Amino acid sequence: MPSASADVPVFDRLELAQMTIHQRIIIRIPRVLGGHPTQPLQSDRAIRWTAKKGPKCISADLLEGAIITGSDSVDLLIADGSRLRAELDDHCPALDFYSGLYLKQTSDGLVCADRDSIRARSGSVCRIDGFKRLEARR
Repeated sequence: MPSASADVPVFDRLELAQMTIHQRIIIRIPRVLGGHPTQPLQSDRAIRWTAKKGPKCISADLLEGAIITGSDSVDLLIADGSRLRAELDDHCPALDFYSGLYLKQTSDGLVCADRDSIRARSGSVCRIDGFKRLEARR
């Protein structure tokens, strides 16, 4: 009759393994051809905008769309109907973003000036230098 110890497997060595899973989330922000997505389209040329001091960061969840308005900036449409201008670094033409833009999701869920970048489908990456809050002139 076999001994009881023969039924128990013997481990002559112990192996440890570590697995790291990296996850990358990209947020696509669609290009909008007119005004705010929830309002009737208007010609942006008819609206005059005044730039005011903007926030340092904005929640990525609030971004609904983007409008290319200048050679060095992209206007971001916010869920509440407001608009922020993302000013890009010096050597980054906004024309690359005509087919939409992408943001990397950050751990804090914010898009911040002097930290984050926007990416074009073409592969271009432009750092956001600052935000300006835009108000329609009356």
